[in-house]
Amino acid sequence: MTFPFRSLSRRGPAPAEKSAAPAEPLLGAALVTLTVLVTLEDWAPGTQAGLWAAWCVPFVVALLALRLRGRRLGFVVVALLVTLALWMQGEGWGARVMAGLGAAAFIGAFFVALSTLRAAAETSPAIRACGQYLAAQPPGRRYLALTLGGQAFSVLLNYGSIALLGSLSVASSEREPDPEIRFHRTRRMLLAIQRGFVSVLPWSPLSFSVAITGALLPAAPYKATVLPAMVTGLIVAGTGWAMDQIFRPRLTTTPVRHSPEGGPGAVLPLLALLALLGLPVWLLHVAFGVRVVGAVLLVVPLLALGWVLLQAGPRGAWGRAGRFAAQELPRYRPELTLLMMAGYIGTAGAGLIAPHVADFAPLIAALPGPVILALLVWFIPVTGQLGMNPILGVTLLFPLLPSAEAMGVSPVALFIAITAGWALSGITSPFTATTLLTGSFAKKSALHVGLKWNGAYALVTGTLLTLWAVGFGLWS
Repeated sequence: MTFPFRSLSRRGPAPAEKSAAPAEPLLGAALVTLTVLVTLEDWAPGTQAGLWAAWCVPFVVALLALRLRGRRLGFVVVALLVTLALWMQGEGWGARVMAGLGAAAFIGAFFVALSTLRAAAETSPAIRACGQYLAAQPPGRRYLALTLGGQAFSVLLNYGSIALLGSLSVASSEREPDPEIRFHRTRRMLLAIQRGFVSVLPWSPLSFSVAITGALLPAAPYKATVLPAMVTGLIVAGTGWAMDQIFRPRLTTTPVRHSPEGGPGAVLPLLALLALLGLPVWLLHVAFGVRVVGAVLLVVPLLALGWVLLQAGPRGAWGRAGRFAAQELPRYRPELTLLMMAGYIGTAGAGLIAPHVADFAPLIAALPGPVILALLVWFIPVTGQLGMNPILGVTLLFPLLPSAEAMGVSPVALFIAITAGWALSGITSPFTATTLLTGSFAKKSALHVGLKWNGAYALVTGTLLTLWAVGFGLWS
């Protein structure tokens, strides 16, 4: 059996397409600077790092917009129009703009930090071998293996977990000559990966749902939310496994079973990495009282750097770091623009809507707490069907809500309801990366995957999550 850390250090060729990407060192340097400043804001709160990070955002967005076209550029235009409208509104417009810039800076830095780990994982032969082992499991335990594996990979790779495990699963299914068996196998494997991914959104400190919702609810620290949020994840993953077993397709022919290559030792490197990631983040969060996202911003790039040093050595790691900043980060231009502008528009734009909905605040506060929690669970998936990004939906809605005390619910219960809805949106919205990626591997539309493949599952899971959020709210 290969020792996990030795396996992680095996060298493999870097993806060829990345080296062919045009270098944009100025954009890369700006994004790295932004990430450092946002990290300092958490670890050195007495400095002006947060202000500097906010002022970096217009420069970063200008560099991002230089090569944008279509819908992504439209988000930048909308952000400019929101800024103009706030200026025309008059009093207090500067504070709202700075709040929006701060939200965009945090989202951009968080994305960059996660991207460092993804870049290190993509060139690790041990990670690919682990994915191949999971995808090759026999039918009796394949769904569960891919769900659990999808959860673990999602912590490390974020959306890259669907890309990696999806490609390996499709390649495994294509070796099946019978078209009926191949279709059902592909469908069940992709759904296991997708549902495994969304099940980590409510609790993983590396997910945007935890980062954004936690930032909006400082009275709900991660150490208070992680255990109930894991129950949310268990409901999402467990319901998927149960429905897969109950509604297992009836085949006209019996599939031939093959033993998976390798052995259980293939998953040891993945488990070692999760321990190396989770333990320092938790210890820093508890020992220093820093936000869990602040710990993530520090630990993740350092772990990625150490991993690259194991793979390529000091000289190779220096070259990899340069290519990552100048070539790989600019490749995420569309995603960075969408996420940063969603944060800005939602945070700053709430100031435009607030005067028009102020009369509704007492009506919301008059609703029973359980009703509010139930509505929050369904708000994000419903708006997701209309094309609203979860970040935009949450940041736009949250400033319009009364305080948790005024609504008669605890901040932790609000966190549970919002992140549960975020997970539902990730499984149903045809505009999210999860359904788009799953549909591309299945050669189906994102709408087909979100509503036909996952429609009944979403209704059952959404009902259970609503009961869980309401029950937790009553108990807490």
